[in-house]
Amino acid sequence: MSPFRFLAALSAALCCLLSLPARADLKVVATLPDLAALAKAVGGEHVQVTAMALSTQDPHFVDARPNLALELNRADLLLSIGLELEIGWLPTLQNGARNQRILSSGPGFLDVSQFVTSKREVPQTPTDRSNGDVHPGGNPHYLYDPNIGLVVAQGIAEKMIALDAKNAEAYRANLAKFTDELKKAIPGWQQRLAGLKGTPIVAYHRTTAYLSAWLGFDTIAYLEPKPGIPPTPAHVAQVLAQARQRKARMVLREEYYPASTSKLVADKIPAPLVVLPGGTNFRGGETYPQHIEDVVTRLEKGLKGQGS
Repeated sequence: MSPFRFLAALSAALCCLLSLPARADLKVVATLPDLAALAKAVGGEHVQVTAMALSTQDPHFVDARPNLALELNRADLLLSIGLELEIGWLPTLQNGARNQRILSSGPGFLDVSQFVTSKREVPQTPTDRSNGDVHPGGNPHYLYDPNIGLVVAQGIAEKMIALDAKNAEAYRANLAKFTDELKKAIPGWQQRLAGLKGTPIVAYHRTTAYLSAWLGFDTIAYLEPKPGIPPTPAHVAQVLAQARQRKARMVLREEYYPASTSKLVADKIPAPLVVLPGGTNFRGGETYPQHIEDVVTRLEKGLKGQGS
């Protein structure tokens, strides 16, 4: 869509949106569905939450459509994963939304990566696009680790309390309930996947840094020669040789990445191909704990030699 058509569509839709009544104490927009699920868990009935991306979309590449700018126009709070994951699409939408509150310097913007104290894969030397889709601040796929999900939920709760103090008690109570649920589930997940410790696996994209740090498996190779660069025959041959030599136990791929190469490599190792959900199916009513349970179940099947 051309910039002129984008602005024209946005202006027309804004006129309609401005006449709509508010439906919640806080209108929250989250860039990714995992963040939306965390926000809903903390906010409960006092928030209206929208996820800009679908769990089936590659979060690096989300179309900056006018309807997303409309959501941001009425937002009280914008939640971002940060670490430049959304750099290719979010700034355009923030600027087009005509809402000063949710600009990066505004009171209604929250980059939740600030709560991640142990960032993974932070480049030690200057990077540029010749290195692929490398994030200067570190790997942004940290919500695969539910321990980090707990910390992020706490940060979201603090922000909601700052913006909507009258409902502070409700936000604290919701956070406590969510924290209790997740803390009870984490030991069981770890026990079910104890066999993953030290296990060599092959992944499609560099999304496993926090997942492997939590569960202890060893990502020995990636099908992408560089992050965001499609696999080449020569690189795939190298990965396959390494996977056979190290006896890789499974191949991991998020569902929004192409299937053919990972299936080929899995068949030739041979090892099960485990397809992970790209995020919480928030629009389908899935919660963040349910999403992690789904991830654990798929990895558990992979340990048993079953693909997904």
